[in-house]
Amino acid sequence: MTERVGAAPGSEAGLEGPHGNTARIRARSGLLARIAVGFGGLAIGLAIVFVVLIAAAIGLRHRSLEARHSQQVIATANGLQTLVIDFETGLRGFVITNQERYLEPWREARKRYPPQMAKLIRLTADDPAQQTVARSIKMSIDAYLRDYSVPLVGFMRRNPGAARDVVAAGRGARQVETIRRRFGQFLAAEEARSVSRDNRARRTAHTAVLIGAIALGVALLALLAAAFYLARAVARPVRLVARAAGQVATGDLTGRLTTGGPGEIGQLERSFNAMADSVQRSREDLEERNRRLAESERLKTELVSNVSHELRTPLSSILGFSDLMLKREVDPEDRRRYLEVIRAESTRLANLLNDLLDLQRHERGVIKLSVDEFDLNELLAAQVTLYSAQSEVHELMLRTSEDALIVYADRDRLAQVVGNLLSNAIKYSPDGGEVVITADLIQGEAWVWVHDSGLGISEEHQRQLFTKFFRGDAARKRGIAGTGLGLVLARQIVEAHDGSIGFDSDEGIGSTFWIRIPAAAESATSAAGDGTEAGHRV
Repeated sequence: MTERVGAAPGSEAGLEGPHGNTARIRARSGLLARIAVGFGGLAIGLAIVFVVLIAAAIGLRHRSLEARHSQQVIATANGLQTLVIDFETGLRGFVITNQERYLEPWREARKRYPPQMAKLIRLTADDPAQQTVARSIKMSIDAYLRDYSVPLVGFMRRNPGAARDVVAAGRGARQVETIRRRFGQFLAAEEARSVSRDNRARRTAHTAVLIGAIALGVALLALLAAAFYLARAVARPVRLVARAAGQVATGDLTGRLTTGGPGEIGQLERSFNAMADSVQRSREDLEERNRRLAESERLKTELVSNVSHELRTPLSSILGFSDLMLKREVDPEDRRRYLEVIRAESTRLANLLNDLLDLQRHERGVIKLSVDEFDLNELLAAQVTLYSAQSEVHELMLRTSEDALIVYADRDRLAQVVGNLLSNAIKYSPDGGEVVITADLIQGEAWVWVHDSGLGISEEHQRQLFTKFFRGDAARKRGIAGTGLGLVLARQIVEAHDGSIGFDSDEGIGSTFWIRIPAAAESATSAAGDGTEAGHRV
């Protein structure tokens, strides 16, 4: 029984009538309008908030870049000042010691000086006053290198003994000191500018934080207002859907929604019901497949067990008698008897393997029927003649229709089916008796009945009769030979001819097996003219 979960307002029953379509359109547009109003107001509020926040962020970023720019200028100026000191210390070490290795800092400083000075001039492009000071520093350093430092290195390499006089003169130290004073003035101005920019950046950051807090508050208020509005307008039917979905998640697939909600909610309710129906059908199908899989595994296990059992007995007989003949001297009569047993058991093995192969081919659809028109009465007569010679205590009686029983079928396969039924009738009538084979044409179909007065089949075994390797207790107790595959193959062959096979049996009284296959056109026409009634029984 399907359970209805909740009732959304405005059911479809209330929409019937001349204005039903208009009401449905209003319901749909009403839902869309509610959502549009809620999200539209929220979007406008958030847009204003984000514009204010973006403006504050841009201002803060600008101030931060200014402060960082001043720090870059200061760092570059300090680096250049360090290079000037390296010029002087490296040159002084070389003059005093006259060793080239002390000139390495001087060379490194000369290599790094041009890009560093160019960077400083580029960084001060936004402040003409500072850039003028930077250019004057460059001119002083260039003059120091051009007029003093570089010529002195060449002079000392030519006159290494004049070191004391050069050091005592102190010209280079004075020039360096002048350059450093200019650096000090430059750095002091830039640090003052940096402090001013830092202060402006801090004030801008404070303002941005304040604006952000206000904007966040406004955004939260807008969200709360939109959430409250949408909760009243949309959330209730959605909660009903969620409740039903929760039941489905717990495995209860019987819950359904009452359809009729506004707009897309109604569509969601109908889609949910369709999904629940589909999931329920899928689960039932999966359970059925699992049941079939379990049954298949059981049959597979049983098949392996039965095949092992059916193979073990004839193999044991073959191995036992062959071993006996190899290890002992036996007279010709016993040897012949042993060889007959081996041959019989080998034939049994071959029949079992042939039945297994035929069964596998039928199940895979590999075997193709070689069909042709023939008289089924003639086939039955040939099979009765063949099996009459297999028992001296049984009398096989054939009762065929007066007219030819023409069928369009595979002669050999049908002979296999009829032979199996005759063989079973003989084997399961161990005390002998009559086996009656009857054939007739009934309403365009060829029927064949095989009746015996033998052991019969108990009710508990009748359901398993067409199961692979099933033979029943009577066969095992009485030692009746067989593989348990004959009836399985017979059913598959008959069904491949678009026919059917069945039986009636009473334990201790006997059994009647029947097969039914379509007759050829001429036999079917004859049956229509005769008006023969169905339900023939032996």
